[in-house]
Amino acid sequence: MGRFPTTALLAGALLTAAACTGAEPSPPTDDEDGAAPSAEASDTAGTADTEEGAAQDQEFPDVVDVVVTQGDAGYDFAVTISSPYDTPERYADGWRVVGPDGTVFGEHVLAHDHADEQPFTRTQRGVDIPDETEEVTVEARDSTNGYGGETMTVPLP
Repeated sequence: MGRFPTTALLAGALLTAAACTGAEPSPPTDDEDGAAPSAEASDTAGTADTEEGAAQDQEFPDVVDVVVTQGDAGYDFAVTISSPYDTPERYADGWRVVGPDGTVFGEHVLAHDHADEQPFTRTQRGVDIPDETEEVTVEARDSTNGYGGETMTVPLP
């Protein structure tokens, strides 16, 4: 019984050290938005915080849905993006519509985070796409890391 407090203190020190070194590759803004305390909680709380920990490690927002309609002045895109780390310091700041050959047909800029609205949907109207194009890919952008994450390829109506 006398060894338990020493063992517990040593285990706590090792977890704290691991949490500190594990946070090093993350951008400094992650620590400012509370990522480090959550990461420590994830290490000590088991699987309850696994999903939250995964969100903190996510580098890019994901495109989770795209609805394309033919508008009067081109194609209209209702794009749903998920970026669970959204803060004023780092957030999903836009998306683009890309053709099969890499041509960017349209880009939508988001001016602020959507932390209280996840996932969120915004619409861009009037994207001019050549008639011969049958499908496009929508990619989301992170204000810190740029484009990446899950994309969605959709047929044009």
